[in-house]
Amino acid sequence: MHIFKRCLVPCLMLLISCGSLFAAGETIYDIIVRGNKAVSPQMVTTAITLRTGDLLNPEEVARSIRQLYKMRMFSDVRISTEPYRTGVNLIVDVVENPVLAIIEYEGMKAVKKEKLDELVTVRVGSFWSDFQKHELVSKLTAEYNSKGYNNAKVMLDEQTDAEGKIRVKVSVVESGRLAINAVTFVGNENIEDSALLKRMKTKPANLFRSGRFEQDKFDQDLIKLADYYKKNGYIDVIVGPHELISTGEKTQELVINITEGKRYTFSGITVTGNEHFTTEKLQETFTLKVDEPFDQTKFDEQLNKIYSLYYDEGFIYIGIDQEIQRADSTLTIVLNVKEGARARIRQIHITGNERTKDKVLLRELEIAPGDYFRQSQVIRSQQNIYNLGFFEPDIRLDYTPINANGDIDLQIDVIDKSAGSANGGVGYNSQDGFVGQLSLSMNNIMGNNWSSSLAWEFGGKTQDFQFSFTNPNLMDTDILLGSSIYYTTKDWSSFYYKIFTRGASIRLGQYLPWVDRTRLVAGYSLYSKKYEITNHSMIDPFTNATLVELDTLGWRYTSAVSATVSRDTRNNIYFPSRGTQMTLFSELAGGLLGGNFDYFKQIAQVNWYMELWYKLTLRTKWRFGYITPYGSSTDAPPDEKFYLGGTGVDGIRGYPDRRIGVDEDGDGEMDTGGTREIIFSTELGYPIGSDQIIGQVFFDAGDCYNKLRDFNFLKFKKGVGAGVRIQSPFGLIGFDYAYNLDKGTWEPHLQFGTTF
Repeated sequence: MHIFKRCLVPCLMLLISCGSLFAAGETIYDIIVRGNKAVSPQMVTTAITLRTGDLLNPEEVARSIRQLYKMRMFSDVRISTEPYRTGVNLIVDVVENPVLAIIEYEGMKAVKKEKLDELVTVRVGSFWSDFQKHELVSKLTAEYNSKGYNNAKVMLDEQTDAEGKIRVKVSVVESGRLAINAVTFVGNENIEDSALLKRMKTKPANLFRSGRFEQDKFDQDLIKLADYYKKNGYIDVIVGPHELISTGEKTQELVINITEGKRYTFSGITVTGNEHFTTEKLQETFTLKVDEPFDQTKFDEQLNKIYSLYYDEGFIYIGIDQEIQRADSTLTIVLNVKEGARARIRQIHITGNERTKDKVLLRELEIAPGDYFRQSQVIRSQQNIYNLGFFEPDIRLDYTPINANGDIDLQIDVIDKSAGSANGGVGYNSQDGFVGQLSLSMNNIMGNNWSSSLAWEFGGKTQDFQFSFTNPNLMDTDILLGSSIYYTTKDWSSFYYKIFTRGASIRLGQYLPWVDRTRLVAGYSLYSKKYEITNHSMIDPFTNATLVELDTLGWRYTSAVSATVSRDTRNNIYFPSRGTQMTLFSELAGGLLGGNFDYFKQIAQVNWYMELWYKLTLRTKWRFGYITPYGSSTDAPPDEKFYLGGTGVDGIRGYPDRRIGVDEDGDGEMDTGGTREIIFSTELGYPIGSDQIIGQVFFDAGDCYNKLRDFNFLKFKKGVGAGVRIQSPFGLIGFDYAYNLDKGTWEPHLQFGTTF
């Protein structure tokens, strides 16, 4: 009735105004606007369709009145004429709606301010009309109904101030939420109520559920119900309408009407119009079985695979018309394929990379100008660019058709982010006094994808210095060149010795063309070490003979070559949900290379990543390592052995860092590191908001040994727990809280950098 009245008033005004136009066909000399206050005459004359010099036309007058009402500035509009010379003057009389001075809300607890700002489009200073009043009440009522407040009352109080402006107070009596105490299905003859209710999130209240009716959630329920029916052959199903019936002061019944329609079985698929792919190739994509109920959901999923096949061959304009042929209770699908033109890429445009040179991004592309467009290569190119670590996750790819042949220009839009970090700090301890620390890292120097890091720790007896530089594309090729120099001190407090190291290394790498995403890196290191026992009374000279001897020898030299083969197919370096990461590291020291240590060391690690369900990702790691002396050495250097525990590369959470070693004499104390290691770790990770914050639960197990026959999987050291990973401007920060399954104790872990 309210809407009818709103429409009736303008219609009567139209009739009155048109009836007063006795001078139809006369020339309009002038247009005069009367009654306006806040609205300028020019705005009115611009809005109407008649102009000075036009012939008076009743149809245009009616159209002009409708245009003025659409502006929602006027409560009344009338157009009349008065004689003037040999024609008429057009008189436009308007009554303006009041201007909104203020709008206040009272009694609203269930609707948050953010949602209110989204719902209410009227603003202070705008005109206040009957339409806006009705729209405001309707939107608020619908919002309360969607949250289960079906008895909520929305009331408006309007007051006119001294300036003629309107002051509005919106009062809401929420009356409490109604709970659904029953869900009734009407018309479901072939599927049980319980099977339908199982698909819904909207359920009757019980001890564990509130039974609240939320419109957004219920809209999704209706879609799920229809999909369930279509999955079982009822492709003509109609779910709805629905009704909420009050059954008490705080309860209501939800009634859902269903028209099931006929159930169809599948009889086959016919494909026509295809030229690039054979009919057999397309039909084998569909796994629907003849004479079984037609599964609409599965059919749609497999039809999307057909589109993907064509997109991956450059047929981005493809269209597939579906014709459903029904015969009694069976149906045949006829697909009419319109392949369209096959698109080639003419140019690739990159924007947004203000800090990174175009050539860095172009090297990551799997496609090039002149290639046919292939969807899989475009997606992989997007992943490669993101995995550089220089850009925000929102990497947009789009294309523009550029000619009649269907060729396109590819557009890649990125957003730069910080690619470096600087840290500093000062600490104090009783042994060294004041100790300072400075570090600087850059991952994209001069926009060339060069990376470098510098760290310096100084004060007391500590003087640690490390510098590294890597160019992954030497002379704009795929050859990697890297180098590092270092002077460090590492305190192995759990095993009562320190080691001082000074030296340098160089690396040279190249991608292997015959193995996808695989790189071989060769390196050479030359460094000297000095070992210092910090507590002689805790060192057993029999089990630690090598360490005791090194403590008396001063600086010792190591000359070593290494080779690392790595393959990385992860789809995201921050939170991979599929792919693998495999590394095989081999190092040979001494022998013909010189130095005081002769040993061979090898480490193999494999990480698997798999998405289980809606971003919940399973990550599994196996790590194997061994070291063996040869030549003039009878034992491996103590620090090159394997010490497990904590969060490092050899980490087992639930144990402190490097606390798992080998008990040589059987006294229950760890005497030294092992020459063999095996580690298993599995994690379930879930992104909290984005891939920059990850929550996870984990299980770690492993041990180290000196002899292969000592391996015993049943005696692995084990830990379980939960943690979080945060990708910050200073790098990856992680916190884990782990339970030691062997000792029954809890251990916190704080880590910087990636270790999984």
